[in-house]
Amino acid sequence: MTDAPTEREGEGAWTRLRRRKVVQWGIVYVAGAWGLLQGLAYVGTAFHWPEQLQRIAILALIVGLPIVLVLAWYHGDRGEHRIGRTELAILTLLFLVGGGIFWLYQRDSDAPANSTREAAAPASVTTIAAAGPSIAVLPFENRSAKQDDAYFVDGIHDDILTQLSKISALKVISRTSVERFRDTKLPLQDVAKQLGVKSILEGGVQRAGERVRINVQLINAGTDAHLWAETYDRELTAENIFAIQTELAAAIAGALKAALTPTEKARVAAVPTRNLQAWEAYQLGNQRLSRRTTTALEDSERYFRQAIVHDPKFALGWTGLANTLSLQVFYGSRPQDPGLHDAERAATRALELDPNLAEAWAVAGSIAESQLRLDRAEQMLQRAIELNPNYAPAHHWLSMNLANLGRREEALAAAERAVMLDPLSAIINNWLGAARANVGRFDDALVAHKRAIEIDPTMAIVYTNVGDIQTYGFGRLAIAIPWYEAAADRDPGDPTHPAYVAYTNQELGKDAEADRWIARMVGMGEGNAWSNFISALHYLARGEEQAARSHAERAAALDPDYLFLMRDFDLRHGDYSAARARYAATFPHLLARELPPLNDREARAAIDLALVLQHTGESEQAKVLLDRSEKFIRTVPRMGVNGYGIADVAIHALRGDTPRALTRLREAERAGWRGGWHGWRYYRDVDPNLASIRNEPAFKAVFADIERDMTRQRAELAARPKDAPLDLASR
Repeated sequence: MTDAPTEREGEGAWTRLRRRKVVQWGIVYVAGAWGLLQGLAYVGTAFHWPEQLQRIAILALIVGLPIVLVLAWYHGDRGEHRIGRTELAILTLLFLVGGGIFWLYQRDSDAPANSTREAAAPASVTTIAAAGPSIAVLPFENRSAKQDDAYFVDGIHDDILTQLSKISALKVISRTSVERFRDTKLPLQDVAKQLGVKSILEGGVQRAGERVRINVQLINAGTDAHLWAETYDRELTAENIFAIQTELAAAIAGALKAALTPTEKARVAAVPTRNLQAWEAYQLGNQRLSRRTTTALEDSERYFRQAIVHDPKFALGWTGLANTLSLQVFYGSRPQDPGLHDAERAATRALELDPNLAEAWAVAGSIAESQLRLDRAEQMLQRAIELNPNYAPAHHWLSMNLANLGRREEALAAAERAVMLDPLSAIINNWLGAARANVGRFDDALVAHKRAIEIDPTMAIVYTNVGDIQTYGFGRLAIAIPWYEAAADRDPGDPTHPAYVAYTNQELGKDAEADRWIARMVGMGEGNAWSNFISALHYLARGEEQAARSHAERAAALDPDYLFLMRDFDLRHGDYSAARARYAATFPHLLARELPPLNDREARAAIDLALVLQHTGESEQAKVLLDRSEKFIRTVPRMGVNGYGIADVAIHALRGDTPRALTRLREAERAGWRGGWHGWRYYRDVDPNLASIRNEPAFKAVFADIERDMTRQRAELAARPKDAPLDLASR
């Protein structure tokens, strides 16, 4: 018997394949494989089997097809079972190829998160898979007879999540993100994928009279296997609640093989309060705090004050009060200086009671950042992260502080860490977009802002930030205006949004529309720094100097970024000593002999002060300021809301280097610069830094081109249908 199958004369290839039953075996195999995969998909969905099992089955069936066809060729028409040498060689080769395919698949599946494949992931992927142990604690089920106990159940959930977050070896997802999966019907594998974790903790709480029962189970999200489960049934006291949380945190750490340091064990075992009423008031305050509305913040303040009345030594109660008071300043219901002062006192009291409370350090750092004590804020926020590496707000606030210090790449890294810990927080994704824009990554910034809108389409600030990218990143004011209007619609009580709409319309030359929005903004009261600045520019353009000066004074008092307008009024009246005194009071270190490194705000102020010092005979200090400012702006992009714009033009103009100043001005115009946050009209008509080049033909030519572009964009906006969708396109 020979190894090769016999052939028949005149027999065609198709006939030969059918005679050897290759076609029949192939059809049966494919049909059977298809049916098997359909059944596997159905069963896998029903029992939440991992997707990897289905992929392996597909690969196995693909590899099996050529093997079946070879077997059919050699045995289909003869019924022989002996395998010849040639057939064995072919089958061996096919098995080797199949094994290689499985090896490649397994290698790609096991690739670490920081591999080239992951590094090349699209910017839209904001959830980062954890390399070590990671967990999400889903909202607990309220199994009590009373629906009013929901706050109690959520409080238990929050506390357990907080206890786990103190374990540095664990990645723990923040409450904001897990809240989105309350009562979810999604498979746990999908939840884990969206949150970037490997383990899920589920549970329920039942409160009955003077007892509490807590059921929890820890699940491996990839396999749906139960890693650990426990039921705690105790008398309802504050001590027992915290004891359960301590035991639970230790048990989960053990199940996930996440070691606790001795310091972490002590923090997890700490009892914040032994007063159950204080704990309950704190939980109610915390839940109101998350809503961020004026009324909710008032309720939150009341509950936190109740908590510290019940237990004056309850550090978390003081921390919640500090956070609430500072947020009331941010959301406009409390005056800035006294509000921040009261918030700082509350945070200080919290730290006196518990020097190792991460939340208190974070809130204190946020308050210091609002007071522009940036170095102090950084130290406090870093201390908060040291105490609790999983506390997403600390990373978020640190990122904002680093951005104010001019350390933009570090700010972006902190923003990315915050998103990893709280991937479904709209405000944190929104800030990630701002941090990306600060380093000139405008396309990636829009991806993050789009994600924030998907999470919370009602959040006004994200629409403003998209408008800022269109205006300051791309110079597309006509596209920005609908975004600013959308922000104003979503938060009609904040004067910031109509200020943006008014400013952009004015820059486009739509003066009547700008007047309408200015009137709406002024009708909201005294406003904030930005709205007063826009009002000052508006009245300045109309020649109403007294009204402009009044708004400029208020803007500068609220934010030193706007001090330059008051300088302009001083210079206009030849009062150089008054202008110098303003900077000496606000930026005293800019007049020091040893000038420290500059940040964004200081670099802008240094250029404006340099002109004043040239008039007061301090030319050497003016030169130092210009040199230091130029060194700083080389580290940041030209475009963007915090880009340097035409600061280089001002520097060269103040040095008397007209050709270089005009060259840089044209470069800026070609890059898409259309005025920055001062507005192109201010630079063309008012800015004293550019006085030496204002009458140059090349200067006038650049602004003539900008004005023509504004005319074109004005027509583009007029042609836009009122119901046209918002445009998130980058270019």
